[in-house]
Amino acid sequence: MSDTTARPDPLSWTCPAPVRDRPRVVMGHGGGGAMSAELIEQVVLPGLGGPVRAALTDSAVVELGGARLAFSTDSFVVRPLFFPGGSIGDLAVNGTVNDLAMSGARAAFLSCGLILEEGVELDTVSRVAEALGAAARAAGVRVVTGDTKVVESGHGDGVYINTSGIGLIPAGVDLRPERVTPGDVVMVSGAIGVHGVAIMSERENLRFETGIESDCAALGGLVDAMLSVTPDLHVLRDPTRGGLAASLNEIAAASGCGVVVRERSVPVPQPVAGACAMLGLDPMYVANEGKLVAFVPREHADAVLAAMKAHPLGREAAVIGEAVTDHPGMVVARTGLGGTRVVDMPMGEQLPRIC
Repeated sequence: MSDTTARPDPLSWTCPAPVRDRPRVVMGHGGGGAMSAELIEQVVLPGLGGPVRAALTDSAVVELGGARLAFSTDSFVVRPLFFPGGSIGDLAVNGTVNDLAMSGARAAFLSCGLILEEGVELDTVSRVAEALGAAARAAGVRVVTGDTKVVESGHGDGVYINTSGIGLIPAGVDLRPERVTPGDVVMVSGAIGVHGVAIMSERENLRFETGIESDCAALGGLVDAMLSVTPDLHVLRDPTRGGLAASLNEIAAASGCGVVVRERSVPVPQPVAGACAMLGLDPMYVANEGKLVAFVPREHADAVLAAMKAHPLGREAAVIGEAVTDHPGMVVARTGLGGTRVVDMPMGEQLPRIC
């Protein structure tokens, strides 16, 4: 019997063109994946004359007056402005606080820049400001300076926000991917993919049997609990744009180690798994806003995991893999069937405008 099943034609496959072959910015350039890195490395950094790696970390570590400071900035263009579990105001605070926390710093001060579109209702601006203020108080951070601009109708999307933050790094803390060594244990603080699916369900008016809310949260307290066990954590990363896959690939590339993930150990809630299966998405690439991934020396792994589970934001923490000497710079997942698959760096963004 002949096989009439249609097979893919390799001659029809195409690879994304290098950034220089694209005369204009596309949405994928803002997705936190390979296209974002190309834009920064090939277009932005040559103009600035700065080192590549310094621009690709969550925050910069600088010294001033004998103190080690973490400094970070982020812009938020989420659509819709309000979604299950949060709003653009919550994201503007928590996103920057978390970037500082990934350097081991507890955020102290934030700036806030508002870009408002002509015609947006003042009640909407008030709701955003109230959410931003409440999130700042919950995170223990002060908004101490800011700016407001208005653009013509049709040249914005209601409200955009930029926040910058600064915080002190405790003595003995040195979190950077170059410190990762083979044997390090890889763990996540909880279920992945929740934020991206929550945004998508609200944006596209999709309804699932179980409601899905964003995991948007400030992670400073959780990081403090982990560092109280030992300051010798190797690297932390909050897997936002590009999801867990992007963060693991960035760490693998910077450290020169390979990373092996046990697919079944990665906590994916059933509603997220169901939504991703229905829409053809991979939860590993879906954004999070209240989770972190940690590379921890094996001798401290059990104690750090216990400290995470004792914290409200780490109750579902799990060990998902390890750093290895094999396939340096590459991330692979061991599937439930005993095989392996390469977890590539995403090119763009499965779900744009999620933060």
